[in-house]
Amino acid sequence: MNSFRFNRIIKPVLMVFAILIGVSSLLYTNYLAKKLAKEEQLKINNWAKATEQLASSDFSTDMTFVLEIVSQNKSIPVILTDENENITSWRNLDSAKATKENNYLINELDEMKSQHDPIILSYYEGQKVKVFYKDSKILNQIKYYPLIQLIIITFFLIISYIAFSYSRKSEQNLVWVGMSKETAHQLGTPISSLIAWTEILKSNPSNDLSTVKEIENDIKRLEIITERFSKIGSEPILEPTPIIEEILNSISYLKPRTSKLVEYKVENELTSETKVNINKYLFAWAIENITKNAIDAMNGIGIISFHIFKKNNNVVIDISDTGKGIPSNRFKSIFKPGYTTKKRGWGLGLSFVKRIIENYHKGHVFVKESTYNKGTTFRISINISENYKQNMNN
Repeated sequence: MNSFRFNRIIKPVLMVFAILIGVSSLLYTNYLAKKLAKEEQLKINNWAKATEQLASSDFSTDMTFVLEIVSQNKSIPVILTDENENITSWRNLDSAKATKENNYLINELDEMKSQHDPIILSYYEGQKVKVFYKDSKILNQIKYYPLIQLIIITFFLIISYIAFSYSRKSEQNLVWVGMSKETAHQLGTPISSLIAWTEILKSNPSNDLSTVKEIENDIKRLEIITERFSKIGSEPILEPTPIIEEILNSISYLKPRTSKLVEYKVENELTSETKVNINKYLFAWAIENITKNAIDAMNGIGIISFHIFKKNNNVVIDISDTGKGIPSNRFKSIFKPGYTTKKRGWGLGLSFVKRIIENYHKGHVFVKESTYNKGTTFRISINISENYKQNMNN
């Protein structure tokens, strides 16, 4: 079993294990809290009965056991009142606050009323006494402990999810980089061979030089593709580049290589001097991938429109097609590696686009809009280079 498959199995197992531990701990803590609450209720009832017996006693009998029960309550806060709920005595409360703060005992009494019904005692000569009480500090701590546990478990799950996601992303990055470097390496040998063969063809006057010229153009294109793949995983060099020129170059390359039934339209609102910090090899790759995706969506028949304009110090490029459209619930998933609707597709084109625009150029790419059987618009937004902004301000 390879490490990638092992990680895919162990991660969910660890998550489930953590959840089971958390739920079990919460249930057991809740059980302990309920058990302690019952014990405290029994304890305060016994204390109240002992207090009632002590107050009604004529001291002719041995009250040692009763006194022991009364003295045992050292944790449950208690307030005794008369029938009209005037406070007569209290126990296990803050003595300093009871002395200095006028409303302290009243506020404590209100809290006790909200927690438990009072216990009514009968003293001598028919005098009635009400016993109010509230949960002890220990019981409150146990009650709130599950909430603290829940917060800790939630925090742990979030951190685990982030860590696992980062780990998975790192694995994907390694796969991307390894595949790209290997592709660049593998392309190098046949390109060198083709260059040698073209030189041989050119040396023979009987050969059609126009054909050789086209072969040379394709070799140059392969060299550019090799350059693109070799840059994956490396920090690309971004330079202020006339953006409209690069877009037109990409269209010029694609136009003769696509069906004559595909019409290209360009609506440009920028000047030819408008520059953006880009790596022209990678940027052209992104434009071409979106355009090829649009051609496939139209089955080789339709209109591809480019609308280039400036918005909030960003150059925006809208690429629209008249294809079959994309369901709204797939606007994000189409950028994930492996997603494709083609029988022979790898599902890497739009993933490369997202990586190039967002990771390398710090821009944004997304599906702006899409309508079934009417078409889709992709939007690319990249910040204008500082050099250009400074020139604009001068």
